[in-house]
This record gives sequence, C-alpha cells and structure tokens, in this order.
Amino acid sequence: MVKIRIDKLLSDQSSESRGEIKKEIKRNGVQINGLSIKDPGKIVDTEKDIVIFRDKKISYQQYIYIMLNKPAGIVSAVTDDRDQTVIDHIKDVYPRKDYFPVGRLDKDTEGLLIITNDGALAHQVLSPKKHVPKKYYVEINGKIEEDHIKMLEEGVTLEDGYQTKEGKAEIISFENGTSKIHLTITEGKFHQVKRMIKSIGFEVSYLKRIEMGSLKLDKNLKTGEFRELTEEELELFKESRGN
Repeated sequence: MVKIRIDKLLSDQSSESRGEIKKEIKRNGVQINGLSIKDPGKIVDTEKDIVIFRDKKISYQQYIYIMLNKPAGIVSAVTDDRDQTVIDHIKDVYPRKDYFPVGRLDKDTEGLLIITNDGALAHQVLSPKKHVPKKYYVEINGKIEEDHIKMLEEGVTLEDGYQTKEGKAEIISFENGTSKIHLTITEGKFHQVKRMIKSIGFEVSYLKRIEMGSLKLDKNLKTGEFRELTEEELELFKESRGN
C-alpha cells in the first residue's frame, strides 16, 4: 500500500507540472472516488482509491522498468540541448518526468538500455564495485586474430595509460574485410570498447550492447522499439546488483 499526495501522484504519473495539476484541481478536473477535490495535498491510498484525471482513470505505478533497443543517433541522457534523448524517444508512450537511463551508450552505439525511475536499484547496478558484465556485439575493420582476442581478455592499456580489467572475447566471423566479435567487459569507461579495439590497432565500425548482467536484449525488439520488462527480466536485472 502506498499513500501519497494527489498532486505528487499525478505529477509522477504524467508529464504535467505540479502547478498545472493544481490548476486542474481548481477546475474540478480531478476526482477521487467519484468526488471532485479542491485540495492538492489530499492523501490518496493507491490500492483503494479511484483517481480520475481529465476524464481518465489513473493507475499508480511506483516504479517502472523499460527495455529500449537504443537506435544510433540519440543520446543516453534525460535532457540535451542539441540531440534527441532516450527519454524524448519514449515520452509519448510513457509521459513521466522521473525517468533516467541506467548507464550510458554512446550516441552512435545501439542496443540494450534500461530506463527506470528506481534510483536505488540503478545505483546498485552501476556501482563500480559490482563489476556488472556488459556484453557487446562488435564489428571491426580488419581481421582480428586469436592473439588480439587474448590481448583483449587479459586487459589492454588505453591511450591515457589506463589498464583495463580482464574481459572475455570471442571471434564470430570474418568476411568482406570485417571481423565480428563478442566482447564482455565489467567496466564502463568513456568509449571503452572503441578505445580497447583502437589499442590493438583496429577501428570499430558498429557496436551494439546485447547483455547487461544476466539480462539479455530481446531479439524480437527491433531497433528503436521499447517495452516494459517482464517480471522474469526484472528479476534478472536485479540479480546484476549482486549482494
């Protein structure tokens, strides 16, 4: 059971500001259990009370977890002055103001990104102490050999002198001048995968994150598509935080 002020409930569940919601309350635009209210501070029992806002029933959902197959060209941020963000990408379907992406993917990188309003869980998953593995599908200009794979797995030295931790890598194929590999890392340094590949003398042409901890990107989710996590997926995502 959650008890919450009506103006906060409506603010959390919509894109409206508290100020606009208070105006709507004064215009008799909000009803609780069939009665119009005037007090924006009225407490609502989210399990028992029926809330109507602008003639629509509002179902309270404290936390929400969205899987996005992030397309290239949008940034992993809440707001940005120049580019479309992942929040902009989902806001028409999920018009809340408290979402944020869990971690980041580069603007030109695609793949698995979780968007949520559960700050505590996100903090635990992102903690450097957790060493959450992140698996990428990588396309590389040139032919990757087994000795390159060994270097990536043992850790490489980036251009700034940073020594990456051990990882896991495997060759998928090589054709038409392009190597395809899987690379799993447990860190999240700026442009880390691209910098690791550059450190062994190659360049990334395409990058997609396909796993985060125990959670895998839904193969049926097309680039740019998004949906809420299933209960099973949420448990897998929570496993990423460890103990």
